[in-house]
Amino acid sequence: MLGSNESIACANVFLNTVVAEELSQFADILEKSKDFKGDLHDLILKTIKEHKRIIFNGNGYDDSWVKEAEKRGLYNLKSTPEALPHILDEKNVKVFEKFGVYSKVELESRYEIHNENYSKIINIEAETMLEMANKFILPAASKYATSLAETIGLKKASGDVDATYETETLSKVSSLTSSIYKKTAALEKAVLDAKELGASGVPSGKISLFYRESVFAAMGELRAVVDELEVITPKELWPFPSYGDLLYSVR
Repeated sequence: MLGSNESIACANVFLNTVVAEELSQFADILEKSKDFKGDLHDLILKTIKEHKRIIFNGNGYDDSWVKEAEKRGLYNLKSTPEALPHILDEKNVKVFEKFGVYSKVELESRYEIHNENYSKIINIEAETMLEMANKFILPAASKYATSLAETIGLKKASGDVDATYETETLSKVSSLTSSIYKKTAALEKAVLDAKELGASGVPSGKISLFYRESVFAAMGELRAVVDELEVITPKELWPFPSYGDLLYSVR
């Protein structure tokens, strides 16, 4: 499935080339046929039997299909960096060259471009996330913790007043804030490591895979803790609009 900002042109080129190859193979067989209908029937039957394992009528987004695909020996390429190297598989290069769509050099060029684009986009998103965490989220969390601590102090000074909510919430906010701080530092390190890797001259495929496995993974861990903090932070203290604000508060 294409990303929302991706052009459909690239996917169509690949799909149409694959279809052209299959139709070419069918044509090579049927053009020599002396019993067209009979041979066509046999060809359809043979094709279905040989490739039936790719057909799945269940929920393709469910984990059951992942397990079933593995059982059937099908690829499960979960990310762009994992999928891109297969552009340069020998059988794929031959198909593109056969129909004059792309030469091997042109495919190698596209492979490099896609890897570089992936790495640059993840880097931009990671640095944006770091800025949001350092300049907005952590200060907001600290401000909320200060407010809770002050309320606890006032309640205790007032005598026998229950401050269970504030005390337990302060403990949770403090714990989450500490976790966010550590995960922000981990993301910063991953971004720096990725840049050093890029400057060292390693292949673009290894760089994009590092962005996926290290930088993107660190982003996911930070996001999970921030989401948990957002749920318990008062609206007036949270620095960003919620989905509800974006959906229903646009004038």
